[in-house]
Amino acid sequence: MVRSKPPSKKPNRGVDFKKIKRKIGKKLPPPKNQTNTEIKSKAIVLPEQSVASERSGMAVNKKGLTLRELLQQTSHHNAKIRKVALNGIRDLVLKHPSELKLQKLSIIEKLRERISDSDKLVRETLYNLLKTVIFPSLKEEFTGSMISMMMAYVFNAMTHIAIDIRLMAFKFFELIVISFPSSFLLYAEKVLDNYVDILKNNQIYLQDKSKLKSVLAGLVRCLSLLVDREDILSNETKILEHECLHSFEVELPKDHSGMPSVLKRIEDLVPLLVNSFHDSALSIQAMPVIDGQSFDCILYTLQNINMAVKVVVDEINRPHMSHEFSSILPSNGNKLMPNTMLMYLKKLGDSFPVGKIYHSAEKEGERFFILNLGITEIFLHLITWIDDPNLFEKLLHFIETLLLKQGSRNLSATKTILEKQLVSIISLFPRIVAVSGGWRLRLLEAFTTAFRNCKVESTHCLAYLAAIEEMLKDDSAFKSCDPDMLSYQIVWLQELPNLLLKLGDRHPPLSKIHLLMGYHFQVILKLLLQIGQCSPQNSPLASEYNCLQWRLKEFYGTQVIAGPVNYGPFIKLPTDCQELSICCLYYFSSLNPDLLQSITFCCLCNHLEPSVLLRIIEVLESAFRAAHLPISDYIGFLVTLIARFKVYPGLNTEL
Repeated sequence: MVRSKPPSKKPNRGVDFKKIKRKIGKKLPPPKNQTNTEIKSKAIVLPEQSVASERSGMAVNKKGLTLRELLQQTSHHNAKIRKVALNGIRDLVLKHPSELKLQKLSIIEKLRERISDSDKLVRETLYNLLKTVIFPSLKEEFTGSMISMMMAYVFNAMTHIAIDIRLMAFKFFELIVISFPSSFLLYAEKVLDNYVDILKNNQIYLQDKSKLKSVLAGLVRCLSLLVDREDILSNETKILEHECLHSFEVELPKDHSGMPSVLKRIEDLVPLLVNSFHDSALSIQAMPVIDGQSFDCILYTLQNINMAVKVVVDEINRPHMSHEFSSILPSNGNKLMPNTMLMYLKKLGDSFPVGKIYHSAEKEGERFFILNLGITEIFLHLITWIDDPNLFEKLLHFIETLLLKQGSRNLSATKTILEKQLVSIISLFPRIVAVSGGWRLRLLEAFTTAFRNCKVESTHCLAYLAAIEEMLKDDSAFKSCDPDMLSYQIVWLQELPNLLLKLGDRHPPLSKIHLLMGYHFQVILKLLLQIGQCSPQNSPLASEYNCLQWRLKEFYGTQVIAGPVNYGPFIKLPTDCQELSICCLYYFSSLNPDLLQSITFCCLCNHLEPSVLLRIIEVLESAFRAAHLPISDYIGFLVTLIARFKVYPGLNTEL
C-alpha cells in the first residue's frame, strides 16, 4: 500500500480586506473616499445691471443694438449677420432720424465697404438701404467729400475679379448719380472707361441677357445726364469739394464745359454699341418670336447710340467748342464729325429698316417698328452728314409712313410705342423739312394730317405745336411767297380754335382746369398770339387770323335767343392763360360785333375775377385807339358794363 500524504497546513495570515456580505435589494453605502460635489448658493439681487444703465437714453434698434454695434457687425465674417446688421441700421435710422444726421460720416464710411461684399444678398440689402433711407434723408446734407468717399469704393468694385460685383457697382454708381446728378460730370470719364472695358468683353461677361440689359440701362442714364449737362450745371452748384477727408485722393476733372476727354470716350463707345446692335439685330430676325430680354437689350443699345450722337452733335454746334476736341475732329465741309463714328453709323444705316415691319405678326411688327423709329431718330441728328441718297430716301419714306399711319389711327403700334421716341421725331420735323427737297410737300401733308387727327390732350399734340412754332419762328415764314407753304400755315392756324374747344369739352362748365390741360391751353394761346403779332398787315395769314373770330365765340361764351349763356373754356382758365387770350383780341384788325358780345357775356359772369375784367377793358380800349374797334361797339360795351354794375357819378363801386 502507498502511504497518502498528510494535508498541508497553511499558515495563518492577517486579512487585508474584509469581505462584507451584501443583501440583495439594499442600497450600497457611499464609498468612504467619495468627494461631495454639491454646491449651495444664495440668489444675488441687484437693483440694476451695468449694461442696461449704459444704454439708457441711447438710440437702439428693435433688438436693442446701438448704431456703433450695428456698424461693427457689418464687417462680421458671417454674411447672414452682415445682412441683419444692415437691416438693423435701417430700423434704427427710421426710428431715430437724428442719429443719421449726427453720424452720417461714420455711417457712410462703414457702409461703403459692403459695395464689394462677396454675398449678393448683402449687396442688394445695402443698395435698398441707400436708395430708400440714406440718400433721401441726406439729400441736402450729402457733401462732395461724402460722394468722393462712396465713389472710391464704387470704382474699386468696377474692377473686381467677380463679374457680379462689377455689374452691381454700375448699379451703385447709377443710384448715386440719380440722387445727385451733378456728381456724374465729375466722374464721367472714369465711368465711361469702365463701360468701354466691360462692353469690349461682353461675350465673356455679358452672355446672360439680364446682365447686358442692366449695363445698358445704366449707360442710358449716364449719357442722358451728359445730354442735359448744361441744365445740371446751371441749376446746381458743384457737389464735390476739393478737400478730401480720408486716406484716398480724388482727382477732379479740370474742364467741365468742353469735356474733350469725355467725348473721346464716347467716340470709343459708339463702335462697340453699333457692333452690339448689329449682332443682336441678326439674332432677333432669326427668332420666330422676339423674347423680352433680347428686345430690351437692343432697344437700350439704340438709346445709348442716340444719346452719344446727341452729345457729340451738341458739342460740335457749340459756339465755343473746346480746341482740344476740335483738333481731333476731321472736317466735313463746314461741319465736324469723328470719322470713326461716321463709319460705324453708316454700318447702322445699312441695317435700316430692321425686320419686315409691314408683314410680321402684329406684336412683332410693333417691336420692329419701335426699333426702326429709334434708328430714324439717330440719323435725324446726323442729317447734315448723311451723304447716302439711298439711306436718305429710306428715312424720309419711313417718316412719311409714320405720320400717315398715326394720322389715320390704324397703326396699333401707336398704342404701345415709346412716347418719348415719337415726340423726338416730331420735334425734329422742322429740320427734316428744311433739307427734304422733293419730299417736302409729301412730308408737310403727312405732318398736317397727323396734327389734325392727334388727341388734343396727348404729348404728341404738344410736340406738333412746338414744331409748328419752330417753323413759324423765323420772320421769313410769315413773309414767304411760297403758296404751298402758305396753304399749310393756314390749315395749322385754322386748327388752333378747334383744339381750344376740344380741350374745354374735357371739363364740365365752370370747373377748374387741370394743371396739365392748363399747360396745353397756354401753348396753343401762345402760338395764336405769335401768329397775330407777326403776320404782316393785309397778308393772307392776317386775313385768316381775322376769320378765327367766328370760331372763338364759343371759346368765350354764346347765348341762344332768350336762353342761358353757355360759357366756353375762357372762364375756367388759369389767369395766365386768360391774359394770353385777351392779348390775342388786340391783333384782330377789325373786332367782330359777335365776338365782342361773347366777351361781354364773360365780363358779366360772376365767376370772372375783377382783375381779368379790368384787363379786358384795357385791351379793348387799346384796340379802339388803334382803330380795330368801331366807336359805336366800344361805347355799347362800356354802357352794358355800367348798367350791369350800377355805376353812377360820384359812386365808388367795387367790381
